[in-house]
Amino acid sequence: MDKKIPYKIYLSEDEIPTQWYNVRADMKNKPAPLINPGTGQPLTLEDLNPIFCEDLNKQELDNETPYFDIPQEIQDFYKMYRPSPLIRAYFLEKALGTPAHIYYKFEGNNTSGSHKLNSSIAQAYYAKKQGLKGVTTETGAGQWGTALSMACSYFDLDCKVYMVKCSYEQKPFRREVMRTYGATVTPSPSMTTQVGKKILSEHPDTTGSLGCAISEAVEAAVTNPGYRYVLGSVLNQVLLHQTIIGLETQKALKKYDIKPDIIIGCAGGGSNLGGLATPFIGEMLRGEADYKVIAVEPASCPSFTRGKYAYDFCDTGMICPLAKMYTLGSQFIPSANHAGGLRFHGMSPILSQLYHDGLFEARAVEQTAVFEAATQFARVEGILPAPESSHAIRVAIDEALKCKETGEAKNIVFGLTGTGYFDLYAYEQYNSKTMTDVIPSDETIAEYLAKLPKVGNE
Repeated sequence: MDKKIPYKIYLSEDEIPTQWYNVRADMKNKPAPLINPGTGQPLTLEDLNPIFCEDLNKQELDNETPYFDIPQEIQDFYKMYRPSPLIRAYFLEKALGTPAHIYYKFEGNNTSGSHKLNSSIAQAYYAKKQGLKGVTTETGAGQWGTALSMACSYFDLDCKVYMVKCSYEQKPFRREVMRTYGATVTPSPSMTTQVGKKILSEHPDTTGSLGCAISEAVEAAVTNPGYRYVLGSVLNQVLLHQTIIGLETQKALKKYDIKPDIIIGCAGGGSNLGGLATPFIGEMLRGEADYKVIAVEPASCPSFTRGKYAYDFCDTGMICPLAKMYTLGSQFIPSANHAGGLRFHGMSPILSQLYHDGLFEARAVEQTAVFEAATQFARVEGILPAPESSHAIRVAIDEALKCKETGEAKNIVFGLTGTGYFDLYAYEQYNSKTMTDVIPSDETIAEYLAKLPKVGNE
C-alpha cells in the first residue's frame, strides 16, 4: 500500500474555492445559443427574465467571463459540508488486483445525499436576492428536489417540486425529506397543470420523465406571480456552480503531485460530469494538460452515444426554449430504470459542444452491470452508492481492469455523486434477480428523432 497518499485527501476551509469556473471562456467553439421557438432567434435576457432569476440569466448567457465570484453567503453555506473528501479507493484496488490508483470525489456527505446542493443553494440565494416568493422545479431520483428544498428552507422561500412519477412511487422517503424541509411535492405528470393534463390524456399509463416534470414546473412558475423556475442540471449556470467539485479535486490532487490519467463522471443532463470535468477540460483547451475524460450514461437513455446533435426542446411539453444538444427527442420517455437522475432525453449544451469537438468520449452501460459494480463497491469501500454514481463506478472498474491486463498504474478519478440509501427498492430488485435491462431499439429512437423541431435545424 502506498503510504504517502492517505485514504482521504482533505482541504481546509480556507482552501474551498471562492470562484466558479466558466469553461465557455476557454472554448474556441462556444455552445450554440438557446433559441426562442416562436421567433427562431437567440434568447435575450428579456426573454429569460420571466422564467429564471435575473442574475442567473446573466450567468447563463455569459460566454466570456472565466471566473465568477461566489457570494459570501453561499461560501458560508458551503462550509457546512465542504470541502468534500477525495478518497483513495485502496480496498477496491485490492479487490480488483489492479495496479491502477483509483480516487473518488465523494459528494454525498450532506443531508441531500448528493452534489446537487452546490447549485441549489446558489439558485435559492439569487431568488431571495431578487425578492421572489418562491421557486418551482422538477426532480428525477429526488436528489435535486431534496437539495432545493433544503436551500429554500435556508432562505425562507416556497418550493414547489414536480417529481417524476415512477421515482415518486419508488422513493417515498426521498419525497418525505423534501416535505420535511417544507416543499410541496407533486408526482409528474399531474392534473395540476395544463401540460400535465395533456400528457396524461395522450399517455395515460406513463411513468413520467424529467422532460414531463420540467414542463409542469415551468408552467407553474410562469402562472404564479413571484415565482421563477430553477433547474438542477443541463443549464450553463448549473454547470458553472458545480465546478466547485472539479476545482476542489484539482487542489486535492496537486497536494500530492497526482496527475489524473482518466476522469469519469455519470451523465444525465450534465451537472455532475460538467462540475467534475470542466476544470480539467479547461486545462486541455488551454494546452496545459491532456486527460482521458469519459461520460457514462444509461443504455436505456443514451443521449450521447445514440442521440443526434441538434436543436430540441428541453421538455416534453415543448414550452421551454430550444437548446442545441445531443438528444433522443423531447418526446422520448425512457424506461423506468432506477437511475432517475439520468432519465433525461438531452444533454448540456456545453458538454454537447465539447463532445462534438472530441474533448471527451461517452459510453452507455446497462443497469444490471451498473448494480453489479455498485454492489462490489459497497462491499469493499463501505459506501452504498446512488444508481447514478454507480454508472461512473462501472466504468472506473472497467478501466482499472484494463490496467490489470496491461500492467499500467494509471490514476483514475471518478465522481461519487451521492449515496443510495433512498434507492433500496432498486437494490432489492438487483439482489432478488428481478432487475432487467430495457434498451430502446434503433427504430424507436429514429421515431422520436424524426419529431425534432424544424426551428434551428433547417
